[in-house]
Amino acid sequence: MSHNPKLSVVIPVYNEADGLQALFDRLYPALDALNLSYELIFINDGSKDRSAALLSQQYRMRPEVTRVVLFNSNYGQHMAIVAGFEQSLGEIIVTLDADLQNPPEEIGRLVAAIDAGHDYVGTIRRERQDHWFRRHASRAMNALRERITHIRMTDQGCMLRAYRREIIDTINQCREINTFIPALAYTFAHHPTEIEVNHEERFTGTSKYSFYQLIRLNFDLVTGFSLVPLQAFSLLGMILALASAALFILLVVRRFILGSEVEGVFTLFAITFFLMGMLLFGIGLLGEYIGRIYQQVRQRPRYVIQAILQDQERV
Repeated sequence: MSHNPKLSVVIPVYNEADGLQALFDRLYPALDALNLSYELIFINDGSKDRSAALLSQQYRMRPEVTRVVLFNSNYGQHMAIVAGFEQSLGEIIVTLDADLQNPPEEIGRLVAAIDAGHDYVGTIRRERQDHWFRRHASRAMNALRERITHIRMTDQGCMLRAYRREIIDTINQCREINTFIPALAYTFAHHPTEIEVNHEERFTGTSKYSFYQLIRLNFDLVTGFSLVPLQAFSLLGMILALASAALFILLVVRRFILGSEVEGVFTLFAITFFLMGMLLFGIGLLGEYIGRIYQQVRQRPRYVIQAILQDQERV
């Protein structure tokens, strides 16, 4: 492999020991068949199983095309990808999950799309092999995210994507703590495109994203790329304030005309609780934005690398 390969493939790994050998068996032949210089960058995101040992073993077998970045703890998939971007040397950078749901054999099609003149290649999973709830929830979040952020990605959850070096260099200049790589890259792209790719069942294990983590991911995506939630809540606050004022005037008029009315007390309780709920939601939303600012101003490292396994001739 040359010191400046054409292709870099970045693969985050977290507790994937049971499926790594199957990944190696398909990934290396698929890339060798492309007849271009490449490098593989595995980022072990603080795995608790034997993933680190298996990655180290694979590095010793193919050190000329393999690099392994070992985190000292778990920092999340997107921070692992950022670390891979910062270590990458290729003209084209492809991200790939380690669970084999996205076939490595599809990488050649993404490279061809980049060679055709695109600077960002997103993917759409054909016949997605996930639970029906996950599929429909993903479509709903895609629609909500596009309406709020105006970032058009048909399938935001597919990690198999390709980027030109210029896009990656721009991403590497960003120092955000919480971000969503595909959306961030889209904002920098001049000629993006999307292609359909095959989708397979997980080779082993289950998804590392819990339902709560998926909600958090989409919340980070919305708050990280748009002020619309704050603006919408401000508009809602104005509407509720006007409605409350109108209700107050109505109640005062009814008091003078009809006298004291005990029957309406529960209605007032319901209105009060509704307004309190909206206030708490608004405080939480505001806290989300302030929390992002707090994380940035601390300027702590986004991740800590324990070790990097790589061919010393390339250093």
